[in-house]
Amino acid sequence: MSRTRTAVLAALALVAGVSGPAVAVTPSSAAAIAAIPCTVDYKIQNDWGAGFTAAVTVTNNSAAKSSWAVKWSYAGNQKVTSYWNSRITQSGTAVTAANETYNGTLATGGSVSFGFNGSYSGTNALPTAFTLDGVTCNVDDGSGGGGGGDNGGGSGTRVDNPYSGAKVYVNPEWSAKAAAETGGSRISSQPTGVWLDRIAAIAGVNGGMGLRAHLDAALAQKGSGEEVVQLVVYDLPGRDCAALASNGELGPTEIDKYKTQFIDPIATILADPKYASLRIVTTIEIDSLPNLVTNTGSRATATANCNTMLANGNYVKGVGYALAKLGAIPNVYNYLDAGHHGWIGWDDNFAPSATLFKQAATSEGATVDDVAGFITNTANYSALKENNFTINDTVNGTSVRQSKWVDWNRYVDELSFAQAFRTQLVSVGFNSGIGMLIDTSRNGWGGSARPAGPGATTSVDTYVDGGRYDRRIHVGNWCNQSGAGLGERPQASPATGIDAYVWMKPPGESDGSSTAIPNDEGKGFDQMCDPTYTGNARNGNSMSGALPNAPLSGHWFSAQFQQLMQNAYPPLS
Repeated sequence: MSRTRTAVLAALALVAGVSGPAVAVTPSSAAAIAAIPCTVDYKIQNDWGAGFTAAVTVTNNSAAKSSWAVKWSYAGNQKVTSYWNSRITQSGTAVTAANETYNGTLATGGSVSFGFNGSYSGTNALPTAFTLDGVTCNVDDGSGGGGGGDNGGGSGTRVDNPYSGAKVYVNPEWSAKAAAETGGSRISSQPTGVWLDRIAAIAGVNGGMGLRAHLDAALAQKGSGEEVVQLVVYDLPGRDCAALASNGELGPTEIDKYKTQFIDPIATILADPKYASLRIVTTIEIDSLPNLVTNTGSRATATANCNTMLANGNYVKGVGYALAKLGAIPNVYNYLDAGHHGWIGWDDNFAPSATLFKQAATSEGATVDDVAGFITNTANYSALKENNFTINDTVNGTSVRQSKWVDWNRYVDELSFAQAFRTQLVSVGFNSGIGMLIDTSRNGWGGSARPAGPGATTSVDTYVDGGRYDRRIHVGNWCNQSGAGLGERPQASPATGIDAYVWMKPPGESDGSSTAIPNDEGKGFDQMCDPTYTGNARNGNSMSGALPNAPLSGHWFSAQFQQLMQNAYPPLS
């Protein structure tokens, strides 16, 4: 008995678990097919309980191609063991089938077929989503003129990777600030996150855009295609217990206020049918749960505030409630903050963090199905990829892990960390289809200080320090870092397991003020934002590396914006 998964628009067919004739294309359905950039017909021709044979046919409805790659992910433990008419690679549950030298040409309207054998135990579930060269194959691209009404076009169908085949919302408020800067027009059309960092932000602060205004603007930008809107949901009780610059408005015990006055109103707006065609990505509570792992108990880095939040459970409860309420909305994709490699990349932080995230994701009515993925490096500076050294290098018999910079961490950059942490998260019970986001808004580290090659092999420290792109004094430094630059531009599906590189932190918005500034936003003065501060246990008692004359967190910082453009990598044209 054969089983088939045909990735076409829902109005045509989604055939699974049955055998039978192919779907006939009538004149009335031809226009709908033309609006679908590609279709994938995945058939299991033979299944003998421990293994199977599959046949795949890909049809390209977009521009002609000279090469192609089809990707999908398995929900179970299926493994490709042999293949033909394509070159198949597999990393975990993610599979990529690329053309052979003789079948790379794929004309508009043309098809190509390939097959493979695989093994499995348990259930051999059919893949639910496919991409062709990064474009989702079961999504209407809008060229057929479908949709209409207040919610625009597009399919509104839930997909594996919301960024695939979609535009991403450009915040007009941030864009205007960027464009007003000398040279800022080079990046002012880039998509950035919209921060909901206090209750008042839902309606709009100081005459600025509120949540509905942003969603309405996203619909206008969307047109008839697909559009992602990126929101940062960020107002936990006792927020940022190990810092002061980003303290929030709610006290440690105000969990009910968080639920009823912050999360519930956001959920009500996002659930409005008017916005059903948008793909709404929510980044849930940055810099919260990792604090419960690294800054509690008897550790030198512990704070009284973090111990309070661990004891009262309100970080876990708040995150669980947010995931449950927002995850119940079909077009919302929750990405939970996962710190960065310089925070939880050490052995004693790595696995415990994944376990804690699972606890939060199964509390207050939430389940792992409410988590589309995780985001790393939000508002931070960790380099995406260090090319001049690896964690496995040694210098004169001494491991790179023993260098002062790496300090026994298992990871030297965000990409390797995000991919490894994804595997760890799946191992503790998160769905195998989760994807990772990496914030690359400020981790380019270009400019004249960017090393052109490895450091000298005089010692392990000269080797690492001479070759590392990340020019911070210490990996624990996080506030308005001197020398930083824009990183990779936002893009979908850039690497295995990575749903997108994003600019969730809008470049040019301060991390915190260099000196104490009275305010009504609940934001304190953190010495890590003072360039004269000599440090604490969390940054190895190093200088803060912060830029001078910075405003309150979230406020526009022109000098930082200019530095980010100057040191961009890849460089700005």
